Amino acid sequence: MSAEYKAKVFKSGNSLALRLPKALGLKEGAEMTLREEQGKYSFEPAHSERKIDVSKFAGKAPWLEPLPREDFDDSLRDWHLLGRDASGA
Repeated sequence: MSAEYKAKVFKSGNSLALRLPKALGLKEGAEMTLREEQGKYSFEPAHSERKIDVSKFAGKAPWLEPLPREDFDDSLRDWHLLGRDASGA
């Protein structure tokens, strides 16, 4: 079943934008693919590559542990680039 909606083109900065009706159920920030064919336009959700969720990787390698504080040498960092000394001041 298809439905027909009216939308309005408006200026947004140096571009034009299309204000879509809320009834379409789109979320703000959703990326869309727009096609033009012989003066007719169609759009659909853009196919995005799957992003890797690394939040659970640590559980996959329980033998990995953070370095003990005494083994971590932060004096090798370029603290002057951050405008502070090695003490964090």
